[in-house]
This record gives sequence, C-alpha cells and structure tokens, in this order.
Amino acid sequence: MNNTFEELQSVLAAFGISVKNSADVYPFGNGHINDTYFVNTNPPYVLQRLNTNVFTDPVGVMENIQAVNGHLAGQKSDMQFVNFLPADDGNLYVNGPRGFFRVMDFIDGVSYDEKPTCEILEKAAFAFGAFQKSLAAFPAARLHETIKQFHDTVKRVNDLHAAIAADKAGRRSAVSDVVDGYAALEKYASVIVDGLKDGSVPMRVTHNDTKLNNLLFDKKSGEPLAVIDLDTIMPGSLLYDFGDALRFGGSSAAEDEKDLSAVYFCADRFEAFARGFIRALGADMTVREKELLPLSVLLMTFECGTRFLADYLNGDTYFRIAYPTHNLDRARNQLKLAQDIEAQLPALSAIVAKL
Repeated sequence: MNNTFEELQSVLAAFGISVKNSADVYPFGNGHINDTYFVNTNPPYVLQRLNTNVFTDPVGVMENIQAVNGHLAGQKSDMQFVNFLPADDGNLYVNGPRGFFRVMDFIDGVSYDEKPTCEILEKAAFAFGAFQKSLAAFPAARLHETIKQFHDTVKRVNDLHAAIAADKAGRRSAVSDVVDGYAALEKYASVIVDGLKDGSVPMRVTHNDTKLNNLLFDKKSGEPLAVIDLDTIMPGSLLYDFGDALRFGGSSAAEDEKDLSAVYFCADRFEAFARGFIRALGADMTVREKELLPLSVLLMTFECGTRFLADYLNGDTYFRIAYPTHNLDRARNQLKLAQDIEAQLPALSAIVAKL
C-alpha cells in the first residue's frame, strides 16, 4: 500500500503536526518490513506505518513499547529511548483504512549499515547488554508476543519444510543444494528452544532484532546513543539478541553478497562483541547462557537463512526484494556464513571461556 502525500498529511495532522509540501515527508531508512518517513519540520519527526501483515497485533506492539519505555524512564542511563507522540485521541497511534501509523521523535544519531570495526562492535555489545540488564527486573509475562514464535528455530525449520513441500512458486527443483545445506544444520535447531522450555535458559525481556542499524551512535563522541526499533521486544532469550547482532556484525559481507567466496565469519569481531556483552551483563548472565553464546550466532544465522529460503520458495511474500532472486541470494549467503560459524565453534567457545 503506497500512501499519497495527502493521506500522510492527514495522519500527521492527527498528531498535531502540520506539513504543507510533499518534499517535507519522504522515505527514510532501509528497513525490510515497515514504511518509514522523515518529517522535515522543526523539530523533525519520524512517521512510520506498521506492516500489519507482519505485526498482526499492532496495538499490542505499541503497548509493549509503552510499557518498556515507562520502565526505562525510571532507570539511570546515558542512553536515550524513543519517545512516541500521542494522537488527538490520546493513543500513541492512528489506525485507519490507510494503515496503522505512529510518530516518534527523531534522534539525530548515526547507525552502521556497513561492517563495523571491532571497537564499534564492543561499544554496541555493551549497549545491547546494558539494555538487556536494565530490563532484568521487568516481568516478561506482561508483554504481548507480537510475532508468535518469532525466534522459535524449530518452527522456522518446520515452516521451511512446508514451503519446500508446497513449492508455491515452482522454484524447489533449482535450489536442491541450498535445501540440503540447511538440512545438514537442523541438528542444532532446538537447543535454545529446549533450554527455554526446561528452564536451563532463562526467559527474559529481549529486543529480538539487534542488527547494528537498530543502535544509534552519537555523531560527535561515537558513543552509543539509543537502542531503536522496539517492535519485536517480547519474552525470549538474551542468546537471540547476542546471536542476531553477530549474524550481521560478525560477517565479512552484507547479507545479500552474491560472491560467496567473500562471505565468512570474523572471530576477532566475535571476541570484541562478546567482551562488551559479557562486561555489561556480568554475573546477570548464567553459566549456560555464556556457554551457548557461540552456538547462538550459528542458530540465528541458520534461522534467518531458513526464512529467506522459505520466502523465496513461497514467492517472496514477506521480505522486500530488489530483484527476483534476492531472497535466494540471501539464503545462500546465510548458509555459507552458518557453515563457517559451525567450523569455528571450538575456537569461539575458547574465546568465551577466557573472557
């Protein structure tokens, strides 16, 4: 659904924001899921339309964010959190026939879409770890599960099996090597899920989408400024946050790099991130969580790859694509990365053991 300027203008008016020219509202960022616009007013804002095909309970998303922000507001921290504006009816959103919208303050920071240095990774890890620690006392059961079984890797494997069997887009026969590659890694799929079920892995409030571009840094000091994009904040394991951050930050290449010879996992980046994360959490992390840090990176990479492959087989209905084989290229990329992580697991475990 593409909104006209007049529709966006009407939505903004409901939040008390007046814009007269279409040049003052334009697409912003590079997210895969929601439609995001920069609102060039004084002060500036960010307007976002949630993808309600993905977030089927958008009100629950906003209730989670409001509850977490309320908790964070009472914490002592140098980090900012994203403030959402109330609409004229008092809600933090406008829900109408042209979409579910919210408006937030613009935080003038910089994010890293390209590969970060080890120094940046260690700072990011400390920020994500501190964010996790600041929510340790928040009761996870209060939060909505806004995307059911989001990081349930066993479910993701089953979804892939269903996509393979259905072959809706008629693409299965051409990707047998990729299907077989993911099948060889399925033996790891249940480790975190089983740990959450038996209690050996604690259930916590987690961000669940800790790509480094969801962390803003101060342009002058270079220090972390704000953790953003809390749409997927819900109960989970801190291993999801650690693993997903390194799925991006520890890779030598972008997740859609086609030249697989350029795709490998960087142990030095892993060490930097693990150092910052462990330093932030300290004794709040259990022995079992620390043991599983290396495997969590493999699992989150494997899981994301299964999602790309399933979406490709289903006809590209979930992730945004720039060309017809975009999801397949992503799936091949993540498979190569996961295979390299698997080969390095003993070395990565040795790194964690000395931290």
